[in-house]
Amino acid sequence: MKPLSECHLYCFVDTSYLRGRSPEGVAQELCDGGADIVQLRAKDCAIDEVRRLAEAILPITRRAEAGLVINDHFGLAQEIGAEICHLGQEDFFGAGHTSVSEIRAAKTKPLVGLSTHSPEQAHRALAAGADYIAIGPVYATGTKPNARPVTLEYVRWAAANVRIPWFAIGGINLHNLDAVLEAGARRICAVSAILNAPDASTACRKFKERLLRCRG
Repeated sequence: MKPLSECHLYCFVDTSYLRGRSPEGVAQELCDGGADIVQLRAKDCAIDEVRRLAEAILPITRRAEAGLVINDHFGLAQEIGAEICHLGQEDFFGAGHTSVSEIRAAKTKPLVGLSTHSPEQAHRALAAGADYIAIGPVYATGTKPNARPVTLEYVRWAAANVRIPWFAIGGINLHNLDAVLEAGARRICAVSAILNAPDASTACRKFKERLLRCRG
């Protein structure tokens, strides 16, 4: 996996969006399209099923030199050798943690990303030692239907104040991507815009081309 600072397109194998496709097939499409990071999100699956899915996807992401993210399950990420674990506010701070060092004994894998929905939460995540933070949801999204959009104002705040890698997430698609980039984002997460596209690989390429063009 390349350094986080060089990762720009963060994609998902979300079991809610498979529509009969195999997780391995979707992971391959994402990697073929240029995803730098692929998160396995399997909210409704038992831990044994998440492990099975992760073990099937990991060789695919490894071959592509993309990072595999396990959502929610730090112990599983550590067990299978995934590069990253992503945790929500409730999964980290809500579980009583205040520092990444409490769950990761040394500054090694897996890296830890934390969701944030406000500048206050971002400050807290940075103080906790997160390796990256997610900024969102920028727009309303069916992935998180009850979450209030943070709008581009939070993206602008992050661009001015966050010095570690951060990814804008939530309702971002090819129609509003330019507005998100103009607000200062250089890394984005895309879920439904890619997984609901006729061809996930082609959708990834379109996002990646725009991101790289913006980078310079």
